[in-house]
Amino acid sequence: MKKSVAWIDDVRRLTVNTDHVHSLMEAIPLLSVDNDTHEGYVDDTHLSHTASIIFDIPLPIGKDVTLKWGRETFPVYAGSIVRTNWFEENYGTVDEPLGAAYYRDHTDFTVWAPTAKNVKLFLNNDYFDMKKNKKGVWSKSVEGDFHNFLYQFEVTINGKVVRVNDPYAKGVTANSNESVVVDLERTDPLGFRATSIPKTETEDAIIYELHVRDATISTNSGVKARGKFKGLTEEVTTTKSHHLTGLSYIKELGCTHIQLLPLNDFARVDDYEPEKNYNWGYDPLFFQTPEGSYATDVTDPSTRIIECKEMVDAFHKNGLSVILDVVYNHVFVKEKSPFHQLVPGYYFRYHGDGSPGNGTGVGNDLATERKMVRKFIVETVLFWLREYRVDGFRFDLMGAMDIQTIQQIRKICDEEDRPILLLGEGWDLDTPLFQDLKATTEKSHLLPGVSFFNDFFRDSMKGQLFFKHDQGFSNGHGRFIERLPQLVSGSCRDDYGDRRVEAPVQSINYVECHDNHTLWDRLQITNETESKEEKKHIHQIATGITLLSQGIPFIHAGQEWFRTKEGDENSYFSSDEINQLDWERRVKEKDNTFFIKSLIAIRKQYKVFRMKSKMEIQRRLHILPTPAPVFGYLLLGDDEDLAVFVNPTKKRYPLYLPSPGKWDKLISNRKVTVSSTAFIIGDRSDIEAYELVVLKKSRV
Repeated sequence: MKKSVAWIDDVRRLTVNTDHVHSLMEAIPLLSVDNDTHEGYVDDTHLSHTASIIFDIPLPIGKDVTLKWGRETFPVYAGSIVRTNWFEENYGTVDEPLGAAYYRDHTDFTVWAPTAKNVKLFLNNDYFDMKKNKKGVWSKSVEGDFHNFLYQFEVTINGKVVRVNDPYAKGVTANSNESVVVDLERTDPLGFRATSIPKTETEDAIIYELHVRDATISTNSGVKARGKFKGLTEEVTTTKSHHLTGLSYIKELGCTHIQLLPLNDFARVDDYEPEKNYNWGYDPLFFQTPEGSYATDVTDPSTRIIECKEMVDAFHKNGLSVILDVVYNHVFVKEKSPFHQLVPGYYFRYHGDGSPGNGTGVGNDLATERKMVRKFIVETVLFWLREYRVDGFRFDLMGAMDIQTIQQIRKICDEEDRPILLLGEGWDLDTPLFQDLKATTEKSHLLPGVSFFNDFFRDSMKGQLFFKHDQGFSNGHGRFIERLPQLVSGSCRDDYGDRRVEAPVQSINYVECHDNHTLWDRLQITNETESKEEKKHIHQIATGITLLSQGIPFIHAGQEWFRTKEGDENSYFSSDEINQLDWERRVKEKDNTFFIKSLIAIRKQYKVFRMKSKMEIQRRLHILPTPAPVFGYLLLGDDEDLAVFVNPTKKRYPLYLPSPGKWDKLISNRKVTVSSTAFIIGDRSDIEAYELVVLKKSRV
């Protein structure tokens, strides 16, 4: 039979759940605290099994408290009191360090658990009593060198004794079973702190989204440590036909930033037998330690840390910046999370009726707006910046996070010695957080220096995401052409007020990412009557506009060779056969890879594709008169003018160029290579079916 409990739901209010409320109404509720007894009175009853009891004293937190009411005795535990302003003010502490701080001769252990009655440190198969301060922080310093030693906290809370891992753990054992003390200095690869880090400015960023395992798991990758951190450190790896793969291929492509899908410790993949399961990484377990299945040795807790650092170092040595995809909006399973086990009810959002928020769609929403949640997130970001030397963060479901937390993250990133790129999904999700506090796209004016995934760009180019037969400009013969001026201008014009950002760099332009169908698979649905070659040209138009628009272009790994997942729309736990990068396909589609590489080179060569401000765009970017649905625009550089024209139809159209003279043809998707002698004299030309062309006219 379920035990009846009294919950502290406010400073002086208990909520009692019992089937005998009415039979107890004549009795005086008595609260026993530290051998003292306090009388209360029944304030309200609900139905036949719930009563609110008020006391004249503040109800104690984290103590042995009982309520005697008539013939019944109830244990008293902290309930929704943990979500009150009073609790934040009295127990929230942002300055005290938490976790295991390693030193050669001792380690300091601290954990925040204000509602716990008792906490013990379990270290090296021995118990150590911990002491609590007034903020609910329990601490213990133990002498000795404990590098790679296992530890946990034994917590007495809500009538139970549970063994809990440290949410601040810098290391964990295989499959996240125990926390591990780590001397982080010993995990630095040789020369790691001396490696020069690229300092790419935000407006110059070109992002390439990559999954650690996908990148090298294929047998035709030529990589030895397939599917591991280590695999992305191997250079000059090739297919059997001697075409570059892995790290060297990515470097040659020309993107500036590698965005890695979540690589912190996550669920659903067995570290010992990772080949049996697959996961994108959006099931976070421990946020400050790398994923074990990506390590070559899961029995040594330090290996994953060392090899993750080696991977970051390898990217840096090849001139590539590293963005981490981070998940600070939910945990894998709330009830099993150290957050919930240490302070039940605090770290997550709840509706007024006590039911958990579920804006993320996974059963729980982290309450980023609360002091200790924000502290954890901000400190975790700083940890990855300083310890692993990463260069940016992509916030999964950022619209479920609060503005102030993102602002604090931006502030600490601005203190670094290099540009730190911050971007996220600014979707408006149905979470209990107040609307005005959400870090959504329409709040871009409150979040300068933070970029947003532009779903308006995506849907305008290929059709609405959640209507799989819908078409956009590239695959719908010019549909939504009226939106193109906004898209190519970095989405900072006033044309679409609700789909606008404050600065071009706040727009992450994309038509494909790890989510949903790849662009190629989408075209199999939306353009099934077109030939394979026509689909390729359509694909080139969509990717080309992504790379030639103002803002920050975002390319999904393999997009440059028409990546397919065989129609799998949500491959988050599908097989390697579906998710792996097919390096043989890269060889077969080398012409398109060269086309994308050339577009990237053009973007990097001419600054007019990377303008910093709305005012500069207004001055330099001009929409050209064209026969609809052909679209064109002119970019006025200091020494040359560049014209971009796109024809999303099967029909050939005449073109009127912006001015007479000699126009060099820099690139066209209708030709594998464009000769240095390819040019147009005069002010007229033609644009072929499904063609994207870039023309240049020098002024010197």
